[in-house]
Amino acid sequence: MSWISDHLLALNGTLVLIAVFLLPALESSVFLGFVIPGESAVVIGGLTAYNHTNPLWLVLVAAIAGAIVGDSIGYAVGSRWGDALLNRIPHKLLKPAHIRQSKDLIARLGGRAVFAGRFAAALRALVPGLCGVSDMRYRTFAVWNMLGGAVWATAFTLIGYYAGASWHKVESYANTASWILVGVIAVGVGGLLYLKRRSEKRAAARFEGDGDGESEVESPEQQPTLGEHAAG
Repeated sequence: MSWISDHLLALNGTLVLIAVFLLPALESSVFLGFVIPGESAVVIGGLTAYNHTNPLWLVLVAAIAGAIVGDSIGYAVGSRWGDALLNRIPHKLLKPAHIRQSKDLIARLGGRAVFAGRFAAALRALVPGLCGVSDMRYRTFAVWNMLGGAVWATAFTLIGYYAGASWHKVESYANTASWILVGVIAVGVGGLLYLKRRSEKRAAARFEGDGDGESEVESPEQQPTLGEHAAG
């Protein structure tokens, strides 16, 4: 994607801001994250802030807005046409394995999948639409979408800003770092869910044990009276 980055750098400041908004919006709105370089555009936006072509705050606003708007459109598209659209995309562009990974992520993490999926391009393109397909509540989706979009856009804008002249090297590592981060998040959340379920099972076992102990105690009606002892 370096040729796209080079073309973006040749644009004036206003057009770069438009690209910083538009490319992140397109990559997750219609399952195009595998061909639309949203991360590259945001990194380049940070670089233009470093070069004083654009104000840093304006690049951040454009990147965050593009990320959030794009995911929201992706959710709506998935809710309306998700399965039919996915079936029409050639497997060379969209691997079935990526669809399975996204569905597994949603099944394990719920709304947190929106945040985790934001940090890997293939998942970023699919997770919003698959959340719509799976009928996730939009309120839940929106909260995690805003959080994930803000963190992702801020992180990659600042990467471009602080990388400065070394942005090419940073850009080449960005996708790998994204997948590593997704793995760390998934493992961490999976571990927390496992500990929570284990704790719930222990609590249920203790409750059942207490219930069995109480059932062995005779009620006052079942205990023999003093008269019955005497009669015996």
